[in-house]
Amino acid sequence: MVTADTLHKQLTVGEVAARSGVAVTALHFYESKGLIKSQRNAGNQRRYPREVLRRVALIKVAQRLGIPLAEIGEALKNLPDNRAPTAADWKRLSEQWRRELDERIGQLMLLRDRLNGCIGCGCLSMEACPLRNYGDVLGEQGPGPHFPPSASDAE
Repeated sequence: MVTADTLHKQLTVGEVAARSGVAVTALHFYESKGLIKSQRNAGNQRRYPREVLRRVALIKVAQRLGIPLAEIGEALKNLPDNRAPTAADWKRLSEQWRRELDERIGQLMLLRDRLNGCIGCGCLSMEACPLRNYGDVLGEQGPGPHFPPSASDAE
């Protein structure tokens, strides 16, 4: 039970790890990336405010959704350091991430549908394969795989 005395007590890295289920090394990594912050005591040991538990929970949920840590870090920069993320904060972040996830789901479904066709055909032809990138025209869209729209995408 949290009492008035323990409400503002800072937590050790071990306590944060135990409460959050996140390894101490992961907490150190999150801190090195600016996702969470600690203060150092006189013995140079990390001490975390209790609010860090909410931030760690938010980080873990976002990671499970496939949100890259860089994007999580950018989102956390918009939250005040002196309090835990609120339901309103989460709603704002989740709406932004939902759009990105919907786009990613659409891309994955397109890949799945086209990949099934390619596996069924077995030709792997650069001339007839719907997954081809003839002349590297999609390279202009940046790094990573890109797929040309099919006729069914326009519908």
